Amino acid sequence: MASAAKKPSHVQDLAAFLIRHHSHQLRSIALSPDPKLHYPLYVNFAELLDDDPPLAQLVFSQPTEYLRFLDEAALWAHKVVLEDLQGLGKGVKKEFIHVRIDVSGSPLECPETFPSIGRVRVKHRGILLTLKGTVIRSGAIKMYEGERKYMCQKCKHEFLVYPELESRNSIRLPSYCPSQTKACEGTKFAHLEGSISCHDYQEIKIQESTHVLGVGAIPRSIPVILKDDLVDIVKAGDDIIVTGILTAKWSPDLKDVRCDLDPVLVANCIRRTNELKSEIDIPDDVIAKFKQFWSDFKDTPLKGRNAILQGICPQIFGLFTVKLAVALTLIGGVQHVDASGTKVRGESHLLLVGDPGTGKSQFLKFAAKLSNRSVITTGLGSTSAGLTVTAVKDGGEWMLEAGALVLADGGLCCIDEFDSMREHDRATIHEAMEQQTISVAKAGLVTTLSTKTIVFGATNPKGQYDPDQSLSVNTALSGPLLSRFDIVLVLLDTKNPEWDGVVSSHILSEGEPDKGKQDENLADIWPFPMLRRYIHFVKGFFKPVLTKEAEIVISSYYQLQRKSATDNAARTTVRMLESLIRLAQAHARLMFRNEVTRLDAITAILCIESSMTTSAIVDSVGNALHSNFTENPDMEYAKQEKLILEKLRSFDEFP
Repeated sequence: MASAAKKPSHVQDLAAFLIRHHSHQLRSIALSPDPKLHYPLYVNFAELLDDDPPLAQLVFSQPTEYLRFLDEAALWAHKVVLEDLQGLGKGVKKEFIHVRIDVSGSPLECPETFPSIGRVRVKHRGILLTLKGTVIRSGAIKMYEGERKYMCQKCKHEFLVYPELESRNSIRLPSYCPSQTKACEGTKFAHLEGSISCHDYQEIKIQESTHVLGVGAIPRSIPVILKDDLVDIVKAGDDIIVTGILTAKWSPDLKDVRCDLDPVLVANCIRRTNELKSEIDIPDDVIAKFKQFWSDFKDTPLKGRNAILQGICPQIFGLFTVKLAVALTLIGGVQHVDASGTKVRGESHLLLVGDPGTGKSQFLKFAAKLSNRSVITTGLGSTSAGLTVTAVKDGGEWMLEAGALVLADGGLCCIDEFDSMREHDRATIHEAMEQQTISVAKAGLVTTLSTKTIVFGATNPKGQYDPDQSLSVNTALSGPLLSRFDIVLVLLDTKNPEWDGVVSSHILSEGEPDKGKQDENLADIWPFPMLRRYIHFVKGFFKPVLTKEAEIVISSYYQLQRKSATDNAARTTVRMLESLIRLAQAHARLMFRNEVTRLDAITAILCIESSMTTSAIVDSVGNALHSNFTENPDMEYAKQEKLILEKLRSFDEFP
């Protein structure tokens, strides 16, 4: 009784708030041509809290009732705005407007009302709850009955009854007539024909991100119900923040069976966070710092580059070549689409082949932390279904559940123990690496999913690494798969007393309380958050273009390799030329430039050379494991450039 008496004043207050703060949204809804569509009206909770704190508190604590009031208020406000527009001969009356509460920047983002999915408990039931997760499954779009109109046969009072989502949309009629004005206690109600309204309905499943979990924790998931304008706006693999009402689903028709309540979130607002990630983190003062850094190293650019590279896996001593390869892989090249619509991928792939104890897994884990989306898996623990997609049956209906490569779409997929995968499972990632899609035909579901992801693999050589044999024989990986990797680095743990002495003193000094000289070195290393922001910034900001000089160097090197490579034919395909272009573009981005110069082209060649164990044209590259940061990288580069250009000039077509 009391809530019904309060209702009009609350609806009026909410309508006044919407007209004051969201008249521009109401105008655009009124000017839209289709009267039958469902229109969202986005309201920031922080704004409502500033304007009317008691009302905002009621919306938070009693959302089932007050979100309905907000929808009524939106229609009321819409009529007010429409009257003004119709005076000018514009606007169409709309039947469905839904207020969507966006909690970004509001106190609702505190841990109590923003728990992880695994920490959802009974106390969260019935309040406005916000969850963050990754969509792992999206169901088919169905229709459900929104409300029915009934009439009391005694006093002819008409009222709406809403089906209960919790009990499979069953209708529960009131025990007596709900009329407020007449003292009627009728118990017989007639359903009014033609009063049923249907709505779109979709169920998705979200899983908490593995980034926020501790070791050994199993990621929990929760089904989310989307209605009306929210259906079909997210797909498997999307990172989302969803605000809604936590309720429990149960089946009313099972007799003598203990009733299990399954938690389910009825969504009110959804925000995709895929695109937001790289934009949010980087304020203008940080960009100014990057520009200042490069202006300081204008005369010695490679020294500046090496200062950035030292921030990658700083706990591992040396391994300059690997750190450069990781940086270039994460930054990637520019995707190219030709006139026919054929795409050439911009993402680079990296494979580390090495003896045990060479730090491969450390690099994998660090790269995963640097990337804004990442999935780590091991070859032995992954099936083809776990990597790509799996078909699951839910409620009598088949649907697809995303695997590692799909969940890493737009990010990085790290696969450790790459050689442990079965041949059949390795074959499934061929298409994902080159065409960046996965074509699926399972349980009658024929579709193509996007896998625009970087693949970073690590593997041990098969038995003892034999330098006289090709890479394909040493790794037991097929030629077609190896050709898809832009860089394959071989880390051989050969005996080198001088190197062993340097590494052991570095590791031992880390445990000492008085580090002295080491602290000075650490001051030069870029901190992790800065490095992460830098990689995201250069990736989004720069679109490097090849200069004529760089084109000539890359073309000549490719032709020379084609001419001389007989043992390693699997690596010297056209894909190698594309890899050279991608790596040169990535290096230009790393160097904070929008054009690819000869320096970038030659650095790309040096990276490729590190993996050319049998057909390397530069002998000075050496073992990637023993590559260290030099005191004067610009002078070292000048020597290598001279060496490579001399080799290329001996080739007929180099000018």
